[in-house]
Amino acid sequence: MTALFSALRQLVLILLLIGVAAWGWITYVPGAAEWLNRTGLPDALGVDVAAKQQPKQSSSASRRSQAVSVVLDTVTSGALNDRITAIGDGRARRAVTIRSQTTGRVDSIEFPPGAPVEKGAVIVRLENEAERIALESARIALDKAVDDVERLSRLEVSGTVSEVRFREAILARRNAELQVRQAEFDLSQRVIRAPIDGRIGIYEIEVGDRITAQDPLATVTDRSGLLIDFRVPERIIGQVQTGMAVKLRPLAQPGRTLTGHISTIDTVVDRASRTLRIRAELDNRSDTLRPGMAFEVNLTLPGQSFPAVDPLAVQWSNEGSFVWAARAGKAVRVPVKIRQRNSDSVLVEGDLQAGEQVVIEGVQVLRPGVELRSTTDTSGALRGAPRLANSARRT
Repeated sequence: MTALFSALRQLVLILLLIGVAAWGWITYVPGAAEWLNRTGLPDALGVDVAAKQQPKQSSSASRRSQAVSVVLDTVTSGALNDRITAIGDGRARRAVTIRSQTTGRVDSIEFPPGAPVEKGAVIVRLENEAERIALESARIALDKAVDDVERLSRLEVSGTVSEVRFREAILARRNAELQVRQAEFDLSQRVIRAPIDGRIGIYEIEVGDRITAQDPLATVTDRSGLLIDFRVPERIIGQVQTGMAVKLRPLAQPGRTLTGHISTIDTVVDRASRTLRIRAELDNRSDTLRPGMAFEVNLTLPGQSFPAVDPLAVQWSNEGSFVWAARAGKAVRVPVKIRQRNSDSVLVEGDLQAGEQVVIEGVQVLRPGVELRSTTDTSGALRGAPRLANSARRT
């Protein structure tokens, strides 16, 4: 009996709580009474539930109250870029290995390694005593030959010297002149000069060393500009032209990006790799780069044009990517296919035209056909957690 009484008391309490909750729901939730009347439950129970009257609004005021505040952005147009990435080796614009043209002992070295030199500057001097003696002897012989010609020319006038003798004197003078020129040339070979403007590298010799002809002495490099050779696939041969800009990133200097241009295009495709060699030129007047460094080369080739939207405009669902377009003041869901992501825009393929408006803020509350009210979000209210969740889904 006690158990039955306890069960009845619990049932009464439950019904009372349900009644209080229903009264609160009907009283304070707009439209609850109207919905309940449509179900027919009050009529079945014999209860009259009066619907709470709502103040009437004009249709225009109602639409204004239902409009969603959003931030819009204009659709632009962008070209789909074909990016080619390769690794290239840098070398000096010009590099010449200095070699001796004769045999001899190194008498002096005029520039330290790494020093800048100008074309024609003396870099190495060889011992030249024998050549100086030979030049002096040739000059003495030339002076004698000149005197003989002058003396015989005076005698020829008086007829005391035959024409044959006079001709022999002239030939002797000419031969003496050639001997002087040869001696001067031999002496000049004892001095080794810079063939180009640039910087002298590390010497392969020391003062006192005996060198022979064609021994390498050092290398002069003009590194005011670097040449970077890299290869591209044969499919883009028709798109590459001299003068096109390339982005170059030294592998030894992460984060640094430089701009060069294509200076030379090879004429033959490599049969083994099916690639074409390209040469880019990079300004290095700051002298911060060195020949032999490796570079990451990025070549961008413009292609087909597509609508470009702000990355925040792209949303995702189980059906794929889409954007909210603002058309006639209402939200229209436009499916798109992403063709390329850039740092500040996304190229998409879909029913969009350049100049249209798309929603970039406030997308979390949009539904098809919802009225839109454009605003400038300065408080950050439209950049809340829902949009962050959308961004997380995009990544």
